[in-house]
Amino acid sequence: MSRAVSRPVLRRSLALLAGSALAAPLFLTGPAVAAADPYTVTALKVTVRAGERHCTLDADVYRPAGADAAHPAPAVLTTNGFGGSKADGSTDALAKAFATRGYVALAYSGLGFGKTGCPISLDDPGIDGRAASGLVDLLAGARTADNGTRLDYVAKDGAQDPRVGMIGGSYGGAIQLATASVDHRVDALVPLITWNDLSYSLDPNNAGLTHGVTGPLPGAYKWQWTNGFFLIGEAQGLLHPELDPSRTGGSGCLHFVARACETKRLLDSGKYPAEKTDAVFRYARSVSPVSYLPSVKAPTLLVQGQNDSLFNLNEATATYRTLAAQGTPVKMIWQAWGHSGGMKKPAKGELNLGQGNLDTSYVGQRILAWFDRYLRHRTATGTGPAFAYHRDWVTDGSAYATSPAFPAGGTRRLYLSGDGKLVGHRGEVARGSRSYRNLRMASSHSESSLAGMLGLPDVAPYDARGTFLDWTSAPVAGGPVEVVGAPRATLKVVSPRAEQAQKSSDAADRLVLFAKLYDVAPDGKKTLVHRLVAPARVPDVTRPFTVELPAIVHRYEPGHRLRFVIAASDDAYAGNRGVKPVTVSSTPEDTGVLELPVTQGVLR
Repeated sequence: MSRAVSRPVLRRSLALLAGSALAAPLFLTGPAVAAADPYTVTALKVTVRAGERHCTLDADVYRPAGADAAHPAPAVLTTNGFGGSKADGSTDALAKAFATRGYVALAYSGLGFGKTGCPISLDDPGIDGRAASGLVDLLAGARTADNGTRLDYVAKDGAQDPRVGMIGGSYGGAIQLATASVDHRVDALVPLITWNDLSYSLDPNNAGLTHGVTGPLPGAYKWQWTNGFFLIGEAQGLLHPELDPSRTGGSGCLHFVARACETKRLLDSGKYPAEKTDAVFRYARSVSPVSYLPSVKAPTLLVQGQNDSLFNLNEATATYRTLAAQGTPVKMIWQAWGHSGGMKKPAKGELNLGQGNLDTSYVGQRILAWFDRYLRHRTATGTGPAFAYHRDWVTDGSAYATSPAFPAGGTRRLYLSGDGKLVGHRGEVARGSRSYRNLRMASSHSESSLAGMLGLPDVAPYDARGTFLDWTSAPVAGGPVEVVGAPRATLKVVSPRAEQAQKSSDAADRLVLFAKLYDVAPDGKKTLVHRLVAPARVPDVTRPFTVELPAIVHRYEPGHRLRFVIAASDDAYAGNRGVKPVTVSSTPEDTGVLELPVTQGVLR
């Protein structure tokens, strides 16, 4: 006989999920500073205009000792990751850390979270961005909190222009770019582990990209991550039963705006009819930096995680390139931790907000310098190199390598030989053809996203025989090979069934494959680097196409081999509709090419 789950048990389970890496890694908990820190905290309610609604924001102001109208201090604004609130580990710790260092810190719960009103609107610049702009008014002294409190101790660059920066991770990262796009009073941004294009994040297609991570075709539905998001969002009523009616969404949603639920319903349907898909994806992009970065002028320090299958390094790269091309001051760091990996502790020397180690971690020092330069106007402060990246094979405390430009290093080409080898020259390519076919169920495994998010055990990646093709390099010799960036594979496949299916008006009928890179040790043990894969919905199976894999930072040690795989499916994603056998043929004159961004070493 089954037993119903009690409400308290369900609430505890949902709270654990909400405190997971969707909001920020679980190690971002605990006090960052001691109880006697030199600041005071005041809770405030601030009702602001947000799109077509008025929303009451729940906020805390951390006022450093000595800050007053005669001695104003610059401000730092921060909010939560998805599922969190102003009181969660990372938001609270950041506010305390900056208040301790003499900044006025304003932490608030984002729309639809904690005790803040209005439905969840996915960091929409016209809604969430405008709401945050109301808090910039509060910091400027241009408006009061609902109880009449006016802040008169924030440094200003003009009569109603406070000197303010923003920092936060994931959902609390995108809100910074959204706010800066609608309010140019924001002076500096530090978005951590956030997205560039939400349509790519939730439904990635790594083939046929037109700019950044954006392309014309939908991809493969990332159903595990997406369901995790919506479970947390719709569970807000259980986590916070005292919610006010303004939190109710529409069109069948409990706590999301209607268009967010329309997006989820389309992805769940497994169908991509052109007109509806275009409308839904236009919405997803409208709430994403890809659509409004041209309006972002605030100096931006991007920090993205290598261990992240939700918002991978390619998303930060796309944002970086757009900002740099338009002249917005921008620099980028690829740190070790991201949304994946759950409860694992950060690597030695990594930023750990639970420890408050801004002063002693590389990323923390870069953040402090960024705000020192742009909020305290200390022009002599160096803000570091254009690009830095964590190397997990370095354990002596100097794990970060730097480059004056991005990308770093050069490109090495390998060719897909008909005998399953990766070779260094076209003349070494053997003539041959090999085939695979997909099953009606997933036959490959990269990760269980929710297990990775919560730090739970997961089985090793695998591919079922007959459902994938692989190409393997010769053993690395003469020194290690370091790959830093996004590999690219140009492929040509033959699939008569897929060719016939792509005549359909529904893009879901087109061929899907999954590209990935393994590290194969001398003993045969395989490692899928950070469990990352590149779903690709092939634009046209009659033509060559290019797949951009998720960027990695990885060292192939001497004796190890690089293995490139294309698989028919992956159980973390929706896959092919129907069975579509695939053949790949190779000749020296016409074969697939794998391009690797290499900073050190030689692949043969």
